[in-house]
Amino acid sequence: MPPPPHGQAPLRTVQVLGHGATGSAAHVRSLTAGLIARGVQVTVCAPAPAEETHGFTAAGARFVPVAARPDPAALAALRGAFRDADVVHAHGVRAGLSALPVLRTVRGPRGGRLPLVVTWHTAARTAGALVRLRERQLARAAAVVLGVCAGLVDRARERGARDARLAPLAPPGPRAAGDGDADRTRHKVRAELGAVDRPLVLAAGPLEERQEHDLLLDAAHAWAAREPRPLLVVVGEGGRRAALQRRIETEELPVLLAGHRADLPELLAAADVVAVPGRWDARPPLAQQALAAGAPLVAAATGELRELLGPAAELTRPGDAVALARAVLGLLADPDRRAALAAAGPLRAADWPTEDATVAQVLSVYDEVARPVGAHAPG
Repeated sequence: MPPPPHGQAPLRTVQVLGHGATGSAAHVRSLTAGLIARGVQVTVCAPAPAEETHGFTAAGARFVPVAARPDPAALAALRGAFRDADVVHAHGVRAGLSALPVLRTVRGPRGGRLPLVVTWHTAARTAGALVRLRERQLARAAAVVLGVCAGLVDRARERGARDARLAPLAPPGPRAAGDGDADRTRHKVRAELGAVDRPLVLAAGPLEERQEHDLLLDAAHAWAAREPRPLLVVVGEGGRRAALQRRIETEELPVLLAGHRADLPELLAAADVVAVPGRWDARPPLAQQALAAGAPLVAAATGELRELLGPAAELTRPGDAVALARAVLGLLADPDRRAALAAAGPLRAADWPTEDATVAQVLSVYDEVARPVGAHAPG
């Protein structure tokens, strides 16, 4: 770890994650590693499963487990973590709102309020009066709001943010599997999953409501009677696993819930089609990883995903299982189209920011809000 500039203490940051924030947790893992490499001290406050999945301590961070609900114990844990911080960075509206009451009780390093940076990764599923009120409260309290797409930056400004900026995220992890024996690895993965002689459709994400896995199961009915039957493999865990498994068994669907996997690049290389049905994440990690790896992708045609993916993916009407099934089956039946998307994906991903550029942008924001005028960032 490089030392901070002579005479200057290391910058100390706290990253706050809410419950079920898998996409933002992957970003925070990448951000944490990059910040620590630049001499920044990082504490991550999140529900305990986030550490098990993403390994923040392995990246060099201090991890503070915080319950999903802002009960007295969770608030006390946040207060202890914030006490030694120079800047707090909340990822998502839920995480930001959990941090606000604690920030009002903790003083910053210069005697004023501890500066808050908030990254908005997703839009709320509803836009009722209470949601607008909470978003406005958070936007106005933050020193800087970072939006991962232009639509979220506009939303923050509409809610009264003093400073809202575009901060697109790099795809987490390697951009491609890079396996020198790709054919053998692909065959091994497909054999393990039971998809040697049948098409393989891949989805990944927490088994939570917002990911819309039920839509995938609805779509799977369209190919359940085909021979050979395509196999849908869903990677991830979450609170809806039991309900989804009941549907799979009751409806006799060709779907495998594969749980947590550490070999997503190999799974992407093995898949014939990758499906991202959810419409609420502005930059879904799986969509970014699929394009970077050259895996043919079907995704919901939201404004944010159109902006992100362009013509390098097959876009389908959000919330429409029939359209989703038609798009998946169309790609499975058209190897030329799959090859075209596989070639277009890495080209599209080459225009996205790198992990290094993402870390540098965030660090410049921290330096701006937390350092006295004239000070410089570490590294």
